[in-house]
Amino acid sequence: MGGDHAPAQVLQGASQAAAEYGIEVVVVGSPNVVQPLLDKHPRLTLCPSTQVVAMDDHPAQAVRSKPDSSMAVSARLCKEGKVDGWMSAGNSGAIMATALFIQGRIRGVERPALGSIVPIKGGFAYFLDVGANVDSKPDYMVQFALMGAIYAREMMGRSEPRVGLLSNGEEEGKGDELVKETARRLKGTMQGFVGNVEPKDLYAGKVDVVVADGFVGNVTIKMAEATAEFLFRSLREEIPRTLRGKLGGILIRDGVRRLRSSIDWREFGGAPLLGIDGVVVVAHGRSDARAVKNAIRVTKEAAENQLVSKIRAEVGK
Repeated sequence: MGGDHAPAQVLQGASQAAAEYGIEVVVVGSPNVVQPLLDKHPRLTLCPSTQVVAMDDHPAQAVRSKPDSSMAVSARLCKEGKVDGWMSAGNSGAIMATALFIQGRIRGVERPALGSIVPIKGGFAYFLDVGANVDSKPDYMVQFALMGAIYAREMMGRSEPRVGLLSNGEEEGKGDELVKETARRLKGTMQGFVGNVEPKDLYAGKVDVVVADGFVGNVTIKMAEATAEFLFRSLREEIPRTLRGKLGGILIRDGVRRLRSSIDWREFGGAPLLGIDGVVVVAHGRSDARAVKNAIRVTKEAAENQLVSKIRAEVGK
C-alpha cells in the first residue's frame, strides 16, 4: 500500500520477483483495493490489513493509532517467523518506527541505520546512515561503521571492507566534534578503518563503506540523486538541439544507456534497516515495478545471507 505507484506497480514488481527468483511473496494490503488486481498476478498471496499509513502520517502516532496497518501486519509476520523478511516503499519514518516497536533492535545496538548502495568507479560502495537518525552520537556512528562493514562483507562480497568516515577533509582532525570523536574511537578499535574521506574519495573507489550522521547522509544522497537526474535530463534536452548533436547522440546512445543503468537507483531496489531484529528493507517512495522487484531481491539476499544473525553475533562481541 506504500509508495507513489501503489498498489499496481508494487503488485507487478512482486509478481516479477516471485517468478524470477522462485520465491513466495505475500502482499499485505486492503482486500477491496488489492484483491481485484490479483487476478493478473496469480503467484502472489494476499494477507489482509484494514489500515494504511499515509506518507504524511507522524511515524510514532501511526504505529500507535494504526495497529492493523499493512506495515504493522508485515512486521508481525516477520516477528512470528511466518515470512523471512518484509519490504515497503511507504513512509520511511513509519517503517522504522513500526520495525522498532514490533520487532525491536538487536540486543546491544543503540540505533538502527539505513544504508544505500552507491555506484563508484569499478563497482559499488555502501553508504550509511542515510536518514534513519538525524541526530547521532559517536557511539551510534561506531556501530554504523561495524554494521556497514558486515553488510559489505556479507552482501557485497568484500572480504576485508575498507571503512571511511565522511568529512570535509581527509586529513586527521578535520570535521565537526562528532566526526573527530568518532574517528578517534574507530582508529583504535576497527580493523579496516582508513580515516576521513571526502565525497571524491568515495566515487574514486578508495573505500567500501562510508559512514555519516543520518542528517548529513540523507542530504548527501539526495543531492547525488538530484545531480545525476539533472545531468541526464540536460543531456536529453541539449543534444537534439542541432543536427550535429543529433548525429552524435545516435553514436553515444548505447553508452549513455549503459551508464544510466549502472547508476539507476531502481536497480539497487532498497536497503535493509541495519540493527533491527529481523529483515526489513526500505524502498524508495518513487519505486516502480522494477524497483520493487529489486527491493524484494535485496530482502531475499539479506535473509539467505543471515545478515541479521551475523550483525547480532558481531555486536555481541
